[in-house]
Amino acid sequence: MNVLRRPFRYRNDNAVLFLIGINILVFILQQLIRPLTGYTALNPVAISSGWVWQFVTYMFAHGGMSHLLFNMLALFIFGTQVERYMGSKEFILYYLLTGILAGVFSFGVYWFTGAYEVFLLGASGAVFAVQLAYAILFPDAVIYIWGILPLRAPIMVLGFTLIELFSSIIGFRNGVAHLTHLAGFGFGWLYFLIRFGKNPWYALAGRR
Repeated sequence: MNVLRRPFRYRNDNAVLFLIGINILVFILQQLIRPLTGYTALNPVAISSGWVWQFVTYMFAHGGMSHLLFNMLALFIFGTQVERYMGSKEFILYYLLTGILAGVFSFGVYWFTGAYEVFLLGASGAVFAVQLAYAILFPDAVIYIWGILPLRAPIMVLGFTLIELFSSIIGFRNGVAHLTHLAGFGFGWLYFLIRFGKNPWYALAGRR
């Protein structure tokens, strides 16, 4: 069997709850130890100086309470279902790998465009990848936006992708990491292609 597609033994250990707990703990520490944000957020200059751990730690630091709550709510709603389907080991690999690669991609963009002052933080890249996985695995699921507007999960994901693409074009330097969100989608898409041999488009388009 291709080592890239070798499955893990299935277990559901509620890893989503542990990830949420780590994010909350890091946020509390950020409030207590102010310099911590500078050590954990992804900054192109810091990484070029050897602070490569920021490719991982930026995913667990957040810029404010609303930022944290939005990401953790999305991770809980979508992540618990994805983890239950994939198993915890697969889910953790998916979450961390897509998040790290989204950070690497963002670093490359910021570095080559001269945006050296950027401090990127938040779980959004990985969370957007989780939302993509949810739409792929549960294409018939209906999500109620703001608790009112019903949308099938694939429509929601494709809509978010278009919004992020448009936002990245008109607001590259507005402080929101739209390219990181798109990178999360992109690396999640590649994960399904490479790891599972499954083209996400078929699920999103209703052709399983």
